[in-house]
Amino acid sequence: MRRYYIDNLRNLTILLLFPVHTFMIWNDFGTKFYVWQGDNRLLSALIVLINPWFMPMLFVIAGISARYSLEKRSNKEFVIQRINKLLLPFICGTVLLVPIQTLYARKFFYGYDGGIIENIKYFFTHLTDFSGYDGAFTPGHLWFVLFLFIISMVSLIIFKFIPYERLAEKTGKLPVFAVLMLFIPIWLMYYLGNFGGFSLGKNLALFLIGYYVLSNDVVVDKIEKSIKWLAALWVIGIIALGALYYKFAYYGDLWVNFIGWLSILVLFILGRKLLNRKTGFTEYFNKASYPIYILHQSVLVALAYYVVGISDILLVQALCICIGSFALTMLLYHVIKYIPYVRRMIGIK
Repeated sequence: MRRYYIDNLRNLTILLLFPVHTFMIWNDFGTKFYVWQGDNRLLSALIVLINPWFMPMLFVIAGISARYSLEKRSNKEFVIQRINKLLLPFICGTVLLVPIQTLYARKFFYGYDGGIIENIKYFFTHLTDFSGYDGAFTPGHLWFVLFLFIISMVSLIIFKFIPYERLAEKTGKLPVFAVLMLFIPIWLMYYLGNFGGFSLGKNLALFLIGYYVLSNDVVVDKIEKSIKWLAALWVIGIIALGALYYKFAYYGDLWVNFIGWLSILVLFILGRKLLNRKTGFTEYFNKASYPIYILHQSVLVALAYYVVGISDILLVQALCICIGSFALTMLLYHVIKYIPYVRRMIGIK
């Protein structure tokens, strides 16, 4: 039986990228964005409420999905599917889409007035901090796709030596408190393979926990029975997270990883209770959400470059960028999905 709440959680999480990356234009984290309009503590605090869990949620869901995928695919078929869905779009996106973002970053910060071809040459011949805000090489938002491919390949080796079935009974006996405490290895793994805050280790841990723990219905049933106190703790934690950042700019690693993991558990159960049905939204975005992820940031950055030059009103800028980038991304997706070969470049079967 297909678990539609997992599909719906993944799709809704990906759609959150539009407001989150729009608000990044005003972040006060000490790091710029491809187009940056200065510090805004309120918009930065809103990012802080989402940031600890929304990308980790995608890795957890990917781990759960991998377990179900491997039930009907051989390892060889799984690898081929990962190459087509992840590695190919990553390579194509890095060559064709990400340089657009660095082009507008160079235009915005350095007054670059050259062409896209010259910028692509610069992109592939300069390496700095991987942020791309100076026009140099970066995987951009496609870091997620690259990490997921690497993690999927590494995990296949782990699954061979530690099959799901070997741990299923022991995992099912875990008390809810022990599941909650899994934020500790997630936090510790953050420091393994960390590239400018993007951690292979942490995301591997999330993927494996999704595969071994949250795909286990016995564990999820236990968490659901404890949802009242978990949700109460989550509400308190989220309020404290926002207040501590807004007032003191506090964003400690241990604290953030705890709130992020708690958020995933609570949202996972809320999704199970409220979103476990197939709707038109589910059917449409099951096909569209991944190509939307591939396309969205290049469209958003290009649009933001022009919008901030037209209006000085923050609310107008934010609404135009968020809504406009969503509409343009959807339009581009619908154009590309009818173009043979090109559609494969953004992960459309």
